[in-house]
Amino acid sequence: MTAGVTLGLVDYGMGNRRSMEKSLERAGATVVLTGDHAALRAADGLVVPGVGAFGRAMASLDESGLTALIRERAAEGVPVLGACLGMQLLFEKSYEFGEHEGLGLLPGEIVPLDTRGQKVPQIGWNNVRWSRPSPLSEGLPDPAPFYHVHSFVPGIDLDSEIALGISDYGSEFASVVGRGNVFGTQFHPEKSSRDGIALLANFVRVCTSVEATAA
Repeated sequence: MTAGVTLGLVDYGMGNRRSMEKSLERAGATVVLTGDHAALRAADGLVVPGVGAFGRAMASLDESGLTALIRERAAEGVPVLGACLGMQLLFEKSYEFGEHEGLGLLPGEIVPLDTRGQKVPQIGWNNVRWSRPSPLSEGLPDPAPFYHVHSFVPGIDLDSEIALGISDYGSEFASVVGRGNVFGTQFHPEKSSRDGIALLANFVRVCTSVEATAA
């Protein structure tokens, strides 16, 4: 059962906030779209959306005090899901338009996608094959198609324990990542039809399990 789970959709002024809100509701969650610290501390899980530049996004999070809040909640064991730019923010650093510090919830850096001559950015559907079991991929096909829009990726070893799903666009890259209670998708689950909603529903179930354990 996913009833009663409230997700805090972190509003820092960037990302497909309304479409993510509607998709999370379809996935079974009550969603609070907010930048209010008290509301985000009361949520059972956090979702960090994002479209745009890494440096600007981190500056917005810093200015609103949300950087510290997201780190705090993750350290408390609250499930966190980052999508697209939101996933990239979970890492330690990015080299997009300079060098910028990230949230540091996952080890590694964000680097340019090596397309080997293919068009940049990658825009469109791309398959994700699951490299190791994860709560996010439960019940999903292998591979599963998701909608990608990006030109940067996690610069991590694809054999790393945090690389949960792999895609290929010129070269292979980690499209789904996770460690402990922190998860990320390079693609947009809110734009990925049935499988995107199924993945979000899996995250809602992760939050349900944590909530039940805490109770």
